[in-house]
Amino acid sequence: MRWDGLTSRKAALDRLAERAKGARIGEWIVVFGGWSYDQFTDSQTPFTRSELDAIAPNNPVALQYIYVNGVLNSRAVSELNVGDAGFKAPGTMVERDAQGAPTGVLTGGGVSSFFRIKIPMGGADQQVESVRTHLRDLNAMGLTTSVDWGGYGFSEDWYEPFRVLHRKNALTMRVYHGTWFNTSTAADVDKAVAEIRTLKAFQGDDWMDRIGFGETVLLPLHDNPSSHGAKISPEHLALWRRMVEVVAARRLHLSVHANQRESLDAFLTQIEEINRVYPIRGLRWSFAHVRQLGAGDMERMRKLGMAALVHSQATISGQILQRIHGDAAMDQPPVRTVQDSGIAWGLGSDSNGAAPSNPFFTLWWAVTGKMLGGKQALRQTITREQALIAHTRNNAYFVFREGDIGTLQKGKYADLLVLDRDYLTVAQDQIKDIAPVMTMVGGKIVYEKQ
Repeated sequence: MRWDGLTSRKAALDRLAERAKGARIGEWIVVFGGWSYDQFTDSQTPFTRSELDAIAPNNPVALQYIYVNGVLNSRAVSELNVGDAGFKAPGTMVERDAQGAPTGVLTGGGVSSFFRIKIPMGGADQQVESVRTHLRDLNAMGLTTSVDWGGYGFSEDWYEPFRVLHRKNALTMRVYHGTWFNTSTAADVDKAVAEIRTLKAFQGDDWMDRIGFGETVLLPLHDNPSSHGAKISPEHLALWRRMVEVVAARRLHLSVHANQRESLDAFLTQIEEINRVYPIRGLRWSFAHVRQLGAGDMERMRKLGMAALVHSQATISGQILQRIHGDAAMDQPPVRTVQDSGIAWGLGSDSNGAAPSNPFFTLWWAVTGKMLGGKQALRQTITREQALIAHTRNNAYFVFREGDIGTLQKGKYADLLVLDRDYLTVAQDQIKDIAPVMTMVGGKIVYEKQ
């Protein structure tokens, strides 16, 4: 179930109650990201274990939000053994009341991964149908292509439902992805380096393909946007470099997760040194998220031929980041500075766990600077034309498909939308409300409003 775009707490609970009524006894009900309390305009009171129990007494309920938080009802607490005194999960903390009982609230960078790994996803057939349904939902929002870089706890097996649909010629979106390794230690890096040396990209087709390597190269260097500064140890940076050096030697595309000032500077320094031995220009390497990217960083990136992937997590987390970073959060990411810098860049959402998927939410945020619910979350806005180009034409560059997709012109694939209003002329605040009446991928209609 999704709460993307809902601006009422009551409406969210009503949707949960409706889902619970139609669910089988014992069936899991899960909201995997795409929302935050700050988007609600009627009340931002956190959901409680008892509140979820009252709505869905016969079903385990799990709500994940802002990637690093979760709320469980009592059945979910029991089924996931969260109440056990010895409960442990990487990067996941259990909130407890005065008596030591779990409140149902989980926090920490591992929450979303814990949910993905531990919550039952059904058998192979059910997973295929879930993917089919999800892709159709994305088509209805106006998406024709996705790029996925994995996540903590991720494995290649998770792409199998997509491969099943691909073999049946049943994909309704183009699905491009990278390779992700869960590396933390020197032994992990040894194994990863051996695998990178055999890794091949671009062995698929224009519907599904591996495009490179990324995103969090080494887990201890993964920087959370809500933290104050990143901790970069020389030992971890040396392990990070070992992997990236092999990626460069193999002439593979690389995308690197980097939010904080310290991470960006440290990674750039390593890449500059690697570039002297293995030139990376033409490989379209990028930094993703880039919340604290500075003008000096952009100049260094320009010289290397690197690019920036800017994401709209602030559509739901803008207020949280302002509470943490103060006024500086209003320029994170520095969208207009990136636009004016001359470096290649793309605009996306970082959905599903960290942000909503809807591309018109992202476009609206880049143009107005607002988050869902109407609060200002970004000072550095751009024009609607610049935002549209960044979300379409520019992004085709990062999947090495600019000759096939990204613009409407003769000779390219017919990936297109028919919209219910004109993006270029509607009032800015209506951009978020634009919806397709038809979505076409490769000349085939994959969504049509009834």
